Amino acid sequence: MSTQPQRARLNHVSIPARDLEESAAFFQEVLGCRRLPAPNFGFPVCWLALGELQLHLQQVGPESDVQTYQHFAVSVSDFAAAYRALKARGAFEEGTRYADLWLLPSGELQMFARDPSGNLFEIDCPDAPSALDLSQFSPAPRRLDEDQPQAAEHLAATLFLPGGLHMGR
Repeated sequence: MSTQPQRARLNHVSIPARDLEESAAFFQEVLGCRRLPAPNFGFPVCWLALGELQLHLQQVGPESDVQTYQHFAVSVSDFAAAYRALKARGAFEEGTRYADLWLLPSGELQMFARDPSGNLFEIDCPDAPSALDLSQFSPAPRRLDEDQPQAAEHLAATLFLPGGLHMGR
């Protein structure tokens, strides 16, 4: 299988937090992070601006295996090609929420996969409804706002900061 190399850029890093507010305060005080709106995923998260990138904190229980949720996210030059390559390799984690593509209320599309060593990573696409034919993905992307109610502060969330480094904008 011959593929063209992807152009990719880091979008965010997501790490687990056993105490979400304590971790958020830590990164705000130590690194000068600024709190950002985040969607309602049905579990507690906190998104922080870290320069032109984002740091996402994800609440986990005291006994959780923190590596389960830890991931980094990138944007790529060809989201559909990355999807096809991951699907061909069986890299989607079937039977979990990470197996699905998620369309966020902002119109951004995200997919999650595991590398051969089991590391979780995410690939994001800005403006997916206008940039992609969503019918090429099977199963169809799930709409987060149909899965979880979104309040006004959740609807302001975006994976791509103004002036940040990303593909397609």
